[in-house]
Amino acid sequence: MIGLLQDIGKIAIDEKILNKPGCLEHEEWSEMKRHPEIGYRILSSSPELHDYSESIFCHHERLDGKGYPNGNVENEIPLFSKVLSIADSYDAMTSERTYKRAMTDTEAAAEFIKHSGTQFDHYLVKIFITQV
Repeated sequence: MIGLLQDIGKIAIDEKILNKPGCLEHEEWSEMKRHPEIGYRILSSSPELHDYSESIFCHHERLDGKGYPNGNVENEIPLFSKVLSIADSYDAMTSERTYKRAMTDTEAAAEFIKHSGTQFDHYLVKIFITQV
């Protein structure tokens, strides 16, 4: 369910930003980075979906604190957010986009290993890449 709802906050982001074929400008990127907070507000207002709200809020946080929206680190990030981050990143890496080609599974696995311990949880990366 979390995977299906992770980007619900993008409903409030301008379509021109969501569908832009090139790199986002600074202001556009700032707007895009609001989607976890918007998703959190949407889900936390629903008794049935409230339990997912914190994981959605933190799904772009990084272990090294360079993520968003709060710059949380390691144990401040919920487990489901860490799992969601890997799944979302895998989808982004292996999907064709207007601004980039799709990576192979091998290339994506190399990216996960490269960013293991900084962006992604090392233990979860090990589990994930053995399943890809």
